[in-house]
Amino acid sequence: MAEKLTTYDPDVDLTSDEAIAIFMAEAFQTNDAGYIAHALGAVARAKGMVQIEGQTGLSREQLYRSFSENGNPTL
Repeated sequence: MAEKLTTYDPDVDLTSDEAIAIFMAEAFQTNDAGYIAHALGAVARAKGMVQIEGQTGLSREQLYRSFSENGNPTL
């Protein structure tokens, strides 16, 4: 029987500042702006968009759009 693969969601494992730091360091090593934006989005979702929204003054919609893989994270 073949194994069923599922999509990995990194947000689930980003539970500590250390895990976030390692995740972001690896993202920056790729030099891929789209992937870095996606990684920032994963961190924002792991931290909680409401918290990020309150700290930045940006709406959740803006944050989700900016940090999507095809978004523009220039804030």
